[in-house]
Amino acid sequence: MKIGMVLLCLIPTWAIADIYKSIDVDGHVTYSSAPIRGGKRVVASPAAPKTRPEHPGSAPMPATLSQGFPKVNEETQRGRDDRRHKILRDELKTEEALLSTARMQVTEINRSNPGDNDKRKELNSQVNLHTRNIEALKTELSK
Repeated sequence: MKIGMVLLCLIPTWAIADIYKSIDVDGHVTYSSAPIRGGKRVVASPAAPKTRPEHPGSAPMPATLSQGFPKVNEETQRGRDDRRHKILRDELKTEEALLSTARMQVTEINRSNPGDNDKRKELNSQVNLHTRNIEALKTELSK
């Protein structure tokens, strides 16, 4: 009985661990439970109660962002945005080509082997997948 009580008292200490935070030159943040070269130990604090922002649509900047978080200049951010848009446009072209190929395969299977329902289901599934991917990519590009 005494051993069980001792074990119960120790359980919360197992959950406590040091957290280390490191920010590289590009502004990427890495968290770890082991010390990181150039990283700082982060002290966890109890969660603050949620409050409504004073102005709708604008939330106060968290303390972690206002204290020493690296700023990115406009040119760097514009370059990142341009790379992101290029990746999305390239992915959109790829998905459109895959959709076109899947549609041609559906047409071919309907013409050459109309009884192959399993293949038709698989191809229609691919058409639907590529269509959803294209819609999602277009949504991202519009942001």
